[in-house]
Amino acid sequence: MLLVTLVAAFIVVFVLLLYMISPLISPKPLKLNGAHVVVTGGSSGIGKCIAMECYKHGAFITLVARDEHKLVQAKKEVEKCAINDKQVVLCISVDVSKGYNQVESVIKQAQEKLGPVDMLVNCAGMSISGTFEEVGVDRRWVKLMEVNYLGSVYPTRAVITTMKERRMGRIMFVSSQAGLIGLFGYTAYSPSKFALRGLAEALQMEMKPYNIYVTVAYPPDTDTPGFAEENKTKPLETRLISETSGVCQPEQVAKVVVKDALQGNFTSAVGPDGYMLSALTCGMSPVTSITEGLQQIVTMGLFRTIALFYLGSFDSIVRHCMIQREQSKAADKRE
Repeated sequence: MLLVTLVAAFIVVFVLLLYMISPLISPKPLKLNGAHVVVTGGSSGIGKCIAMECYKHGAFITLVARDEHKLVQAKKEVEKCAINDKQVVLCISVDVSKGYNQVESVIKQAQEKLGPVDMLVNCAGMSISGTFEEVGVDRRWVKLMEVNYLGSVYPTRAVITTMKERRMGRIMFVSSQAGLIGLFGYTAYSPSKFALRGLAEALQMEMKPYNIYVTVAYPPDTDTPGFAEENKTKPLETRLISETSGVCQPEQVAKVVVKDALQGNFTSAVGPDGYMLSALTCGMSPVTSITEGLQQIVTMGLFRTIALFYLGSFDSIVRHCMIQREQSKAADKRE
């Protein structure tokens, strides 16, 4: 009995100690009032909502996207969120996947007008769903890596030197829950989102001494124009698996990921499924507080148990669809 009491007392003291020293290793939150935030893919969806959320905090915004018409419309929506008459929204049309020189040029242009970039949000992205054989080995695989991966590498490279000189900054990579778990129909898409995590982990280790913090956001299916377009060609199996998690609104996602980026959190997950996945797959990812690390240690076993039930359900969906498809083919042959 005495041993149990001593162990319990030790755990309590240990946890209290963690909470006490946690603020000492956590980054100082970034203030957005007067800060310059660049958002790629900012003309619609999650990117636009992130820009609006930052504007509500008093930031100056540079929206970067390909479609000039959509940029103009997004600018009007963002401007409605102003909290003072000094705020500015700058729009720049460029394809961030087309090469570093173009991206570097527009980032310099934005910094000349609105000052050094305090926070970069890499939200430009696209999705292609389909089985491994259906997608085929063609230009689409290259396009996904160019947009989803290199489209984040180029803007980050363009702002990182100035951030290091100023000893401050935030960089966000908007990945996906498909960047935490590979699912049926995402053999082309998931790798391009998984790649962002590898980049972010290595970059965070390089940038932490300069007070620059990296955040990787893993939003679930979100009600955006891109999601609607993806659903047009999404395989049945992928759609059924996705429906187990529901669909989030972009405004909800924006609030969560902006808050995490300002706090300097490495991982930003939305909803209970997102939290479970991020904790379950944390591996060697950096943490910004001892409390976060302790939570991951405590919940790992439980989350793995829950995940096994999910995986069993997903496998069942895939098998059921395969059987239905084969029965349909057999019926067509008989006819």
